[in-house]
Amino acid sequence: MPFSLFVNAENTQIQSFSSAKKKLEKEIYLTSQERHTLYCQAEFDSKKNITPPNGFESIKYQKRARRVEWEHVVPAENFGRNFSEWRSGAEVCVNSKGKAYKGRRCAEKANSEFRYMQADMYNLYPAIGSVNASRSNYNFAMLGSINNSFGSCAVKIENRKVEPPTASRGVIARTYLYMDSLYANYKMSSQQRQLMNAWDKTYPVDQWECERAKRIQKVQGNHNEVVENSCLKAGYN
Repeated sequence: MPFSLFVNAENTQIQSFSSAKKKLEKEIYLTSQERHTLYCQAEFDSKKNITPPNGFESIKYQKRARRVEWEHVVPAENFGRNFSEWRSGAEVCVNSKGKAYKGRRCAEKANSEFRYMQADMYNLYPAIGSVNASRSNYNFAMLGSINNSFGSCAVKIENRKVEPPTASRGVIARTYLYMDSLYANYKMSSQQRQLMNAWDKTYPVDQWECERAKRIQKVQGNHNEVVENSCLKAGYN
């Protein structure tokens, strides 16, 4: 294990996904230089309006292409399905007509641990809405020489797999490693872990990733040990 000055701890401060998104918008992404989406590096303003990069194309979800959405890098379903409320429902998950329900809505209502995981700001990044929608809950992979799915934005999606642009791979990797290291209800497959370890080494942190983690720590309370160790190594802290 790498040397660390930090205590491994989960998010125990914010359990509202809606609140987490507002805090990211108001307290983390403060300037125009910082307001860029994860995958396509599209600029967005304080009202979440997107300025897409030249050559960006979105065949599906065109209305969502105009707005920023907050993407779970580790999809909510990928950890949510490990909760019994997601899979089977719960006693409290009954609608106004007396019909039982399950899935994300039930996990959110019935299980505080799921709410904390869902609202963990280290796992939330801005994305063009149509890219977020198209990525869905697909795992990341290397897809080879296929066409980009969004024109000039080098995201590739095929057979329920996603290859992100090189600029976002390190951030994605360290987010996966963070979630895997902290939360018992999420564990990567060996194949995904191998890819994330490789991306973490190949695509190191930059100053903004380190600053973002510092700001989230002040708001959310817990440290992202994966990012902070990388920042120490890179000399950013």
